Amino acid sequence: MNAKGNQMTDDHILTELQDGVLTIRFNRPDKKNALSLAMYEALVAALERADREDGVRVVLVAGNGGDFTSGNDLADFLQSPPTDPGSPVMRFLGAISSARKPLVAAVEGMAVGVGVTMLLHFDLVYAGEGAVFQAPFVNLGLCPEAGSTLLMPRMMGHQRASELLLLGEQFSAQRASEVGIVNTVFPDGTVVASARSKAVRLAAQPPAAVRLAKELLKRDIAPAVGEAILHEAACFLKRLKSPEAAEALQAFMQRRKPDFSRFN
Repeated sequence: MNAKGNQMTDDHILTELQDGVLTIRFNRPDKKNALSLAMYEALVAALERADREDGVRVVLVAGNGGDFTSGNDLADFLQSPPTDPGSPVMRFLGAISSARKPLVAAVEGMAVGVGVTMLLHFDLVYAGEGAVFQAPFVNLGLCPEAGSTLLMPRMMGHQRASELLLLGEQFSAQRASEVGIVNTVFPDGTVVASARSKAVRLAAQPPAAVRLAKELLKRDIAPAVGEAILHEAACFLKRLKSPEAAEALQAFMQRRKPDFSRFN
């Protein structure tokens, strides 16, 4: 339990194992920790390591530079979209949705797109007071992903989920706590330490009992989550080729407001 080890699985994904907690950090602060395909590959490797190694009892995920993640690196994502279950993005979604060991998140700054939807698969989520969340999939002419269309209504009810996913507006850490995405909101600058304290405490619990409790908590929904992830991905790929998405993404790149008035 006191073993300590550092590993850099990718320049933009850093890992550290200490006290039974494998800390995974997004380390691309100049891009607000936008996720590239290489980062997804490194995340999958880190999560597979966590499931494989007995010395890892809990996984803690955080971001360097004051942000959690601004979501997908659009240029990278559009160049190599997730066309099959073996793609880095789909493997990552599979890894977080089926992780046997507890996942803990420490959210600071921006959590956008997959930065929000991945949290739905975590067991404990802590956020700083100034954290800002957004799920702008519809805004971009796309559709929600990562099983969010199943998990969010189940978590918070249809109307609240619709508000967050259909309008795609930013919402605060306090709002994220109210709807069930976040467990506790901490003062800015303390969330990583606070989340780590919870992770260390969890790592000291009986490991087999923790894994079984997590499995039982997710038992009734797990098959449906896997199906939802695949169905959303198929819809997402179709939307990527749509005229609405083309207009939205072009407007985003050109820093202008999109015009959807000509679409039905």
